[in-house]
Amino acid sequence: MWSWFGSIAISFILVVFLGVFVFQSTRVSGHSMDPTLHDSQRVYVSKLSHTFHYEPNYEDIVIIDSRVNLKRTFKNDLMDSPLLSLFVHGDDKHVWIKRVIGKPGDLLEMKDNQLFRNGELLDEPYINEEMRANGNKKWTVPADHIFVMGDNRNNSMDSRVIGFIPIDHVLGKKMF
Repeated sequence: MWSWFGSIAISFILVVFLGVFVFQSTRVSGHSMDPTLHDSQRVYVSKLSHTFHYEPNYEDIVIIDSRVNLKRTFKNDLMDSPLLSLFVHGDDKHVWIKRVIGKPGDLLEMKDNQLFRNGELLDEPYINEEMRANGNKKWTVPADHIFVMGDNRNNSMDSRVIGFIPIDHVLGKKMF
């Protein structure tokens, strides 16, 4: 009996470790990433970028913690683990899936319903429809932050609303 208990305990610890530091699956909630990702679709995420504090690349699809004013801790990483959330009731509505548009130092500009990065018009074949911007806007991405947007630009809560995303709030990068 003790050997079974030991095997189960080791398996549980291994699964939690993998889910916190290496990879996890998550479910898309909402339509902000249409047509690339759809509501209720399952996505597998590499957590190595979060574990080793890698800066994501342009156009990467990332999982973020949208609570940008919260100082993330190891406890947050544990509580965001899918396995532990089965035992501890957590609210995962703060975990969003978005696309990286700007990195530290970038000047982003929306004008005439088009998006420019550092003066160059972005070619974005993945967006759902032409973006309808309410006026012209500019953002300069600060150090240790990124700017994210959903592919369904006219139906997305993203950096245009919540602001810049601290690098430590990038929880992972979409693998498949």
